[in-house]
Amino acid sequence: MSEYAFLPIFIVFVLYFSSIPIAFALFASALAYFTFINTGSPVDLLLQKFVTSTSSFPLLAVPFFIMAGEIMNYSGISSNLMQMAEVLTGHFRGGLAQVNVMLSVLMGGISGSANADAAVQSKILVPEMEKRGFSKGFATAITAASSAIAPVIPPGINLIIYALIARVSVAKIFIAGYVPGVLMCACLMIAVAIMSKRRGYQPMRDKMASAGEIIKQVCRSFWALFLPFGIILGLRYGMFTPTEAGAIAVLYCSLVGFFVYRKLKLRHFPDIIKNTVYATASVILLIVAASVFSYYMSWERIPQQITEMLLAFKGQTLVMLLIINIFLLVLGMFLEGGAVLIIIAPLLVPVAVNMGIDPIHFGVIMIVNIMIGGVTPPFGTMMFTTCSITNLPIVEFVKEIMPLILALLVALAIVTYVPSLIMFLPNLL
Repeated sequence: MSEYAFLPIFIVFVLYFSSIPIAFALFASALAYFTFINTGSPVDLLLQKFVTSTSSFPLLAVPFFIMAGEIMNYSGISSNLMQMAEVLTGHFRGGLAQVNVMLSVLMGGISGSANADAAVQSKILVPEMEKRGFSKGFATAITAASSAIAPVIPPGINLIIYALIARVSVAKIFIAGYVPGVLMCACLMIAVAIMSKRRGYQPMRDKMASAGEIIKQVCRSFWALFLPFGIILGLRYGMFTPTEAGAIAVLYCSLVGFFVYRKLKLRHFPDIIKNTVYATASVILLIVAASVFSYYMSWERIPQQITEMLLAFKGQTLVMLLIINIFLLVLGMFLEGGAVLIIIAPLLVPVAVNMGIDPIHFGVIMIVNIMIGGVTPPFGTMMFTTCSITNLPIVEFVKEIMPLILALLVALAIVTYVPSLIMFLPNLL
């Protein structure tokens, strides 16, 4: 290891905090390393790595699932999911806030980004919550907190990214996301109920929906609800690969939008394609830049150094997991979830495997951590996304988000220290 081995990492953070996009910061730091520090390696190899890292068939799943999410917003699938969430949770104390949480569970991570989910719900739900008597601070905070659930629920893009990096089964990491997602949902709903009772926030409905009403709404929303379960079943029985699942999701959402809900029109597709291209470009550029950056880390044997350092805790798995949790929470405050996964997973997965931790379980721990970090002050990315859309001062957000973060940390503790609960469904495969 050279004396300047960690300089590129320092450069990444300097550039990032100078408002340089993280993808450009990663590539620039790696380029600086191979140009000025490690002059024995041709720079052409770096550029070759940049190009070849895109030659991955599983990466095609990313644009397909992003496009499926865009189609859902135009096809009526999203609105049907919201109606389903209202029927299920509208009678709970805190009504629309509970619907906000449940909608994130039903939507899953199809948009490809927790920030995208936070942005959509900030535009739709926060104004409606204010009309119903919720404070803007609370409405914004619960929207940010619930957006942390969506990427944990399959078919979230972060699950696919982790599976590619850790070389684990996409089907298993998908199905492993359900229990953590439900845990996060339950903890947030309990926190919302407690906060709503103290503040006098009322339910949306006078009483729980009748069995007939629930069945009726399930029938209306069946085509929307079937999508995530259909994908999991298809992967489970080998009917299609994860990449093919993305293509099927696009076709399925289009057919449902055209012929079932009849809200999707041909005129919507230029906007759908444009939004898909923009979102895909940012995700793929990030993946490619991180791949180049990991090339530098491999050259300097940084992953091996970190592995040796953490192996000092061998036999103290609980302590090591606590240290990793704190580390990931802090990183999640500064970087978008996909970026953290791409940079850190290659470093930590070998350590976890060496310590006897299942890589599927460890992947779920990483993703839940990173998502919680994204809503944590003072630098959480979902915090900035929601506050900028709702025009809420950060100070007010911080006051409202702390009980919700505490609820998410309870879910994280269960996910981390009760592996049998998380691995039950994947082990059935």
